[in-house]
Amino acid sequence: MMAKSKAKKMREKMVREGYRNPAKNRGIYALADLRTRRSKSKREKQYQDKYGELSSADKMDDRSFYFV
Repeated sequence: MMAKSKAKKMREKMVREGYRNPAKNRGIYALADLRTRRSKSKREKQYQDKYGELSSADKMDDRSFYFV
């Protein structure tokens, strides 16, 4: 069995003495994970670059010249 932390002992003492449990003062969003996660689609996996997305202008710029 693990030892109780000092903070937990203080919370339990406050509850015993009739005070409100501080854990109940936390908002409803304190423990909720509000981030939306989405896995990459098959197309995104196929087109991802090693160093991030490049703009179409960067992809077209291959530094080649055409002389007539």
